[in-house]
Amino acid sequence: MSTMTVIATAGHVDHGKSTLVRALTGIEPDRWEEERRRALTIDLGYAWTTLDSGQTVAFVDVPGHRRFIGNMLAGLGPVPAVMFVVAADESWMPQSAEHLAAAAALGVEHVLLVVTRADLADPAPALERATAELAAAGLTPRGAVAVSARTGAGMDELRAALAALVETMPVPDPEARVRLWVDRAFTITGAGTVVTGTLGGGRIRVGDSLDLAGSSGEHRSARVTVRGLHSLEQSRETVEAPARVAVNLRGVSADEIHRGDALLTPGAWPSTRVVDARLVTPPRAATGTPYGFETDLPEHLMLHLGTTAREVRVRPLGSGTTSEPRRDGHVTSGREGVRASADDHSPSAASAVRLTLAEPLPLAAGDRAILRDPGTGRVVGIDILDVDPPELRRRGAGARRAEALAGRASGIDLQTEVAARGFLTVDDARRLGVTDDVLADPPPEITRHGDLLVDHEVWLGWVETLRVVTGEYARTHPLEPWMPAEAARTAARIPRLDLIAPLAEAAGLTHARGRVHEPGLRASLGAAEAGLAAIEARLAGSPFAAPERPELDAAGLGPRQIAAAIEAGRLIRLDDDVLLQPIAPAKAMRVLTGLPQPFTTSQARQALDTTRRVAIPLLEHLDAKGWTRRIDAGHREIVR
Repeated sequence: MSTMTVIATAGHVDHGKSTLVRALTGIEPDRWEEERRRALTIDLGYAWTTLDSGQTVAFVDVPGHRRFIGNMLAGLGPVPAVMFVVAADESWMPQSAEHLAAAAALGVEHVLLVVTRADLADPAPALERATAELAAAGLTPRGAVAVSARTGAGMDELRAALAALVETMPVPDPEARVRLWVDRAFTITGAGTVVTGTLGGGRIRVGDSLDLAGSSGEHRSARVTVRGLHSLEQSRETVEAPARVAVNLRGVSADEIHRGDALLTPGAWPSTRVVDARLVTPPRAATGTPYGFETDLPEHLMLHLGTTAREVRVRPLGSGTTSEPRRDGHVTSGREGVRASADDHSPSAASAVRLTLAEPLPLAAGDRAILRDPGTGRVVGIDILDVDPPELRRRGAGARRAEALAGRASGIDLQTEVAARGFLTVDDARRLGVTDDVLADPPPEITRHGDLLVDHEVWLGWVETLRVVTGEYARTHPLEPWMPAEAARTAARIPRLDLIAPLAEAAGLTHARGRVHEPGLRASLGAAEAGLAAIEARLAGSPFAAPERPELDAAGLGPRQIAAAIEAGRLIRLDDDVLLQPIAPAKAMRVLTGLPQPFTTSQARQALDTTRRVAIPLLEHLDAKGWTRRIDAGHREIVR
C-alpha cells in the first residue's frame, strides 16, 4: 500500500468542500441520503485518491454549517493537515472564521488554501482575504490554489499542491502505541462490529488485542480483538499510521461503541480524569473571529480532543487562585481571573488551568485540544502538560503549581515527570508516553535501578537518610545494632525493599542476612562485655567445656546478651543450653578424624574431653552439616 496522508476539509457551509473532494477522488463523501438531498454535509464524509506521485491522500470532509460544529471538530481533531476552502463568489464568511479558529486552536501547521468556484467570480480578492486571515491566525498556508471543480480549471495545480503538502508532513512512528479515536461504529452482516477512525501513530494487525476505552455516558472499558482490517476498501493484515482504517472487532457490539471512544494499545495509556494544561490562543485574525474569551473562563466548557467531546470543569491556576465559582457560573483567579484573550498566547503562569472530567479519558502530555463554549462558540486551544498532576490541598498550591507549569515545555519529558514525582516505574513512564529509546538512555539527572527511575537528588536523599536511620538504630539497639532491612526501608521512606542493597552500597554500609549496618559493627554488651571476654578466653583453652547457667549469670549474660553475642558471631548455640565458640565444630572434626572409624558416642565424648550434655548436640550438629554420618544407634563415622 502506498504511503497515506489524511487531510481534513474546513470552510464555510456550501463553499464547495464536498464537491471539491468528489472532483479530486471520484467518490461521494456525503454518505447519508439527507445530506445528498439537502446538498449539505451533516456528518463526516470520507474519500481518497492517489496522486501522480504515488502518494495516497484520504480526505475527512467535515460539515460547514454551524449547527454541526461538533461534527466538524470531531473530523478536524485527529487529523494533522487541513485543506481550507473558501468560495470565490462569497469570500470570507462566519463559518470560515469558526473553522479557522478551531484549526488555529489545535495548532495545525500543515494547511493548504483552496479558493473554489473560480468560474463564478474573480478568485483574487477571496484568495487575498483568506491568505491574510490564515496568516493573522498563525496558519501560514503551505500553498494557495484557485480552482473550479465544475470546469476542472486549476485541478492539476491543486493535485501538485497536495503532493507538495504531503512532502512536508512528518512520518509517524510505526512502533508508537495505538490510540485510534472512533468516528463511526456500525454493523456489517456476516462481519459484525466495525469502527472507523484516523490512525495517527503505531500499527494495528489482525489478531491484535486492544483496549476499548469508552467516553460517552457511563465510563466503559473492554478488551476487544481485531477480527479484520480495511483501508481504502481493501482488506489488510496490517495497517500502519498514518491511515484511514476500518477495524472489524470481536468482543463488542456496535451499539456499545460511540464516537469519541478509543481503541488503545493494552496497558499503554493512562486513564485520567484530571489534567493540567496551558491555554494556547493564536494571534487574533479579523474582527469577529471567535478566539478566546473576553471575560473570565466559564467554569464549565466542552473539551474537544480527537473525536471526543466532553464537558470539563475548568480551574484557573494563576496567582491567587481560589477556584471559587462566581454566581454567573465563571471562575476567578485572584482579583483578575484567567482570560484566554488574543494577547495571552505566550506561556505564563496565568495561562495554566486544571481540567476535571466527569469520566476518564486516555490522554497524554503533548495532546493539543480545544475548549469551547457551546453558547458563544468561542474556542481556545490547550496544550495538555500533565495527565497525572499532584493534588492541590494547601492554600496557594494552585499558584505554585501554575509557576511550575509556566516553564514546562510541550510534550512528554522524562526528567520532568520523574522530578515531579521523585521516582517512576518504567511501565508508568511508558504509559505517560516516554519512548523506549529515552528509557534505554535516561538523562544523568535520573538514577535507574531495575524498572525504577529515580530523580538523582531523591536518590542522594535516600542514601543519606539510610545512613542516618541505621546509625540511630545502632545507637538505640546496642545489643542488636544491625537494622533489619525492612525496618530501614520504612524508616527512610524508601518505596521498595530491593533498593536497600544499592543504596547501602552507595552509603558505604553493609547489607547482609537481611540487615543493614556500618561495616564491622559489633554488638555492644556494656557491662557484660568483660564476662563474655572471660568465657571466650576459657573456651579458647577448653573448646568443648560449654559454660553452664551459673557461669553465664555471673558473667552478666542473660538471654538478650547471649542473642547479641550469637548475632555478632562470637558464640553459636547447639541447643537451648549449649553455647560454644563458632570454631568449635571444626576443632571437633580434627579430634574425631583421629579416632578409629566408626566410633561410638562415648569414644567421641572422651576424645573431646567433654560431657554428654555437650557431646550429643555437637555430634548432631556435625551430622546436620554433613561432616559425620550416623551408621546406627551407637556408631558414627567421618564423611570423606
